Amino acid sequence: MVACMASARGEHDATDGTDFGFRRVGEDEKPGLVRDLFDRVSGRYDLMNDLMSGGVHRLWKREMVAWLSPRPGMDVLDVAGGTGDIAQRVLGAMEGRGRVIVCDASAGMVEAGRERAWNAGLVSGIDWLVGDAEALPLPARAVDAYTIAFGIRNVTRIERALAEAARVLRPGGRFLCLEFSSRPPPGLDRLYEVYSFAVIPWLGAAVTGQRDAYAYLVESIRRFPAPERVSAMMEDAGFGGVRVRPLSAGIATLHSGWRV
Repeated sequence: MVACMASARGEHDATDGTDFGFRRVGEDEKPGLVRDLFDRVSGRYDLMNDLMSGGVHRLWKREMVAWLSPRPGMDVLDVAGGTGDIAQRVLGAMEGRGRVIVCDASAGMVEAGRERAWNAGLVSGIDWLVGDAEALPLPARAVDAYTIAFGIRNVTRIERALAEAARVLRPGGRFLCLEFSSRPPPGLDRLYEVYSFAVIPWLGAAVTGQRDAYAYLVESIRRFPAPERVSAMMEDAGFGGVRVRPLSAGIATLHSGWRV
């Protein structure tokens, strides 16, 4: 019953606007709602990621950085980089000899990330920007690689974010996106739905006091396009060699492409 209800709620409305979870809002309204949401949860965002996934998100991110295989001297842009966990992993893989730019729409998340880096003794090698994935504050052909983890589903226009990724990448540059799958794994779908729609919002309320924020994050997963649709969108944006790698029985997916 839960799975059936969730599927029904996951169907797109035909009204104008864009999705904010299962709600329809104006396209000019969504960016502010997303910024406010992440500002509110920024202080305990990393803790919630560990609790929600049982720490598995760390394995997914490790797999993402391993597939990127960053080399010393690279310029890497991490969009929706939040608290900087991807940036720190990438900089470590480059042995501290490179540059990572963290860009996030939430000033609260950027501040949390900067503080986390300072506490880890990282005072150089990572730049911090507050900016929109659909209008990146960078010139064309500025970076060698672009990463985004669990962030692209929060943008208003995914096609525009992908076009921006292609714009700021140098020819031959790598695009890597880590995101949850909108399709529950076969055999786990009922348990996955109950956990997603009942446990995660409850956990969000208990840990952050922001139940609605985590209800939205679960809903946004159901609104995210299927992997084959994401691949087609990447190709339309100018990426070649597009590949998909499912993780943990398809709970999460890595999307890879190269700027041609």
